[in-house]
Amino acid sequence: MSQREPELRREQFGRVGDTDVHRYVLAWPGGLTVRVLDYGGVIQSLEAPDRHGVPANVVLGFPTLDDYVANTRPGATRVFFGAVIGRYANRIARGAFTLDDVQHQLPLNNGPNSLHGGPAGFDTRVWSATELHETDSVGVRLELVSPHGDGGFPGAVEAQVTYRLDRHNRLSITYRATTDAPTVLNMTNHTYWNLAGEGSGDVHRQSLMLNASRFCAVDEALIPVGAPVPVEASPFDFRLPTAIGARIRAAHPQLRIAGGYDHNWVLDSSGASFAAQACDPVSGRLLTLWTSEPGLQFYSGNFLTDDLVGTGGRAYGRGAGFALEAQHFPDSPNRQDFPSTVLRPGDVYHQETVFQLSTAD
Repeated sequence: MSQREPELRREQFGRVGDTDVHRYVLAWPGGLTVRVLDYGGVIQSLEAPDRHGVPANVVLGFPTLDDYVANTRPGATRVFFGAVIGRYANRIARGAFTLDDVQHQLPLNNGPNSLHGGPAGFDTRVWSATELHETDSVGVRLELVSPHGDGGFPGAVEAQVTYRLDRHNRLSITYRATTDAPTVLNMTNHTYWNLAGEGSGDVHRQSLMLNASRFCAVDEALIPVGAPVPVEASPFDFRLPTAIGARIRAAHPQLRIAGGYDHNWVLDSSGASFAAQACDPVSGRLLTLWTSEPGLQFYSGNFLTDDLVGTGGRAYGRGAGFALEAQHFPDSPNRQDFPSTVLRPGDVYHQETVFQLSTAD
């Protein structure tokens, strides 16, 4: 094996009932090492070098499968560490929507709302996995059949999520899905990042830049209200690199409602375009994100608690990581003025998001 040849291997990670769960290790020597579970499509860890070449895991996760399963049980504060989210990422108000004059009611799992596909979303499933050895990348393709009525959603959906890691320290996530009946679909990945290393404290000193001049203001239930509003002259303006914690405690009603940032930014461009960049000033690690999606949910980890113990054995706590969830807008099935999330037979759902890790000068 040459020095620059990538590695792909499968490991036993545990069992859910009678079903084996595996972990797939994707690695480039001197670059990134990514561990993906076929349970929930979870990115369990991602090791990236700092400016001195010293690697650290920069995503939040649990050490065992039992921890992931326990976090989905009733009464747990769901955190969705690293998981594929579906059928519908983010919130649907009152868990209800009407499609082609038919009303659909979903289970409520977030106060008055349905969140991230409900209590048994895609993050709780064991996906079928295929290893990918390609010319310039290694990866794993995950596949899942979601039957008609799954989580209250209409239509049988065949979903596919592909992770690829290349020699340029890029991790791409490609989503593809079809349906046999009209439905709504909005998938994303819910990785939490801490570019200083998971379990190292809060992310408030890390900088963030978002390619967005508008965001969706929300009501007390975190459902968008009215049209997207300008970020100008507000704590929501990240058009230039700004520390995440610089204005997080400002006296702004939207920050009070969410306990920090938990909002959808309307990206200024779409179609595999630049969406965001984050940087840790100490390690120099730089995260750049491109996506084909129209929106980016930036969540500052406001509801993470001290009882969450991560892969490194350290407790996390509030603000221990931030999420950048490329997706369509919250509650789009109830908003004709938002980009549509309707998927019909014969159409193909497709989106791609790319994360690149590098170091700042």
